[in-house]
Amino acid sequence: MEFKEILDFQLISVGVFKLTVAHLLIAAIILLAAKMLIWLIKQVLLERYFNARKIDKGRQLALKQFLSYIVWVLAVFGIMQLFGVSSMLWASSAALLVGVGLGLQDSFKDLISGIIILMEGTVEVGDILEVDGIVARVVSIGLRTSKLETRDRVSILVPNSSLVVNKVTNWTHDDQPTRFHIEVGVAYGSDLQLVTELLKKSAEGHALVFKDPPVTVQFRNFGESSLDFHLLFYTKEFFRIEVVKSEIRYEIDKYFREHNVQIPFPQRDVWIRNQAGEA
Repeated sequence: MEFKEILDFQLISVGVFKLTVAHLLIAAIILLAAKMLIWLIKQVLLERYFNARKIDKGRQLALKQFLSYIVWVLAVFGIMQLFGVSSMLWASSAALLVGVGLGLQDSFKDLISGIIILMEGTVEVGDILEVDGIVARVVSIGLRTSKLETRDRVSILVPNSSLVVNKVTNWTHDDQPTRFHIEVGVAYGSDLQLVTELLKKSAEGHALVFKDPPVTVQFRNFGESSLDFHLLFYTKEFFRIEVVKSEIRYEIDKYFREHNVQIPFPQRDVWIRNQAGEA
């Protein structure tokens, strides 16, 4: 038997579908070429691109996965076309594909959102995000979902569409320090100049509080039972900001005790008036 006859030997023949040895060899070559192309993209092209752009590891991994999926999908469709399956498949399963498409529209939206995140770089691994009132650090970015870790070290999976469509605060997107504040109320009659100095001293002594921009104090209001102040300071410690605030509050309490500055309790005056003719 000649080599050509071996290649043309039919293994399966069902209607218009025919599977020969040549088809299997070509399919194997397509899969091998796809694997080699993926390796070339990852090891050569992307590595040079990543090094030039200094892209973080999370985006590198996600982009490599995305390109790998594209190459494998094209390889599979090429093999289906080789076997003459694609035209029959699309013609016979159009209704099914419509139903599947409707059912997977959210997943497709998440996939597109993942691509947008990768290309624009609006969210990167290590960023501190506030999503639906939850502050968390980005651990990894996938094509469909991203993994975040909260301050309580709880891992949550967030659909990528939520990071693109919804309102999300990225505390680390800008490299500049962010201003935070602590609300403090003192008793009426307190020395306001002394209170201002003590509040500034409490924040300026913290190692994570920036000296520039400087710490400031604002006298915000004459409250019902206290004089209300805001202590304003800048820091880059976004993820542990509640810990920083707690440590500053400890210092405020210590300095207030040393200088007899009172933090008042809420008070209510109740007036009772007797009705006419009552004893």
